[in-house]
Amino acid sequence: MRSYLTTVAVGLTVKRRNHGRNKKNRGHVNFVRCQNCFRSCPKDKAVKRFQARNIVDGACHDDYEAACVYTEYVTPKMYNKTFMCISCACHHRIVRVRSTEGRRERERPKRFRRFAEKKQQ
Repeated sequence: MRSYLTTVAVGLTVKRRNHGRNKKNRGHVNFVRCQNCFRSCPKDKAVKRFQARNIVDGACHDDYEAACVYTEYVTPKMYNKTFMCISCACHHRIVRVRSTEGRRERERPKRFRRFAEKKQQ
C-alpha cells in the first residue's frame, strides 16, 4: 500500500514549478495584507509593485513651478510599495492569466521607460 501511494504522489501534475511562491528552502514566510481587500497572503506569493508618483498633482504642477522661488527645484516624489493578493491583481489586470506555454517563459517583460528616448537623443 505504501509503495502505491508514493508512485501516485510522484506522478501528480503540477501547474507551476514554484507552486506560485518564491519560498525556496524556507519553512515559513511572514504574511502581508492585500491593500485592496485586506486579505492575508504570504509575502513571497503576493504581487509586489513599486509606485513612484509626484506629490504635486499634474493639474496644479505648472502653478507650483511658477510660484517656486528656486529655478531648478525638483518636486518631491512619493514612493509606495503595494502588495496585492493574486485574486485582486488578476481583477485589476496587474497580472494576467497565461497559457501553459506562456507560464514557462521566465524572462521579465521589458520595462517601459517614458523619458528614456528623450535622454538618449
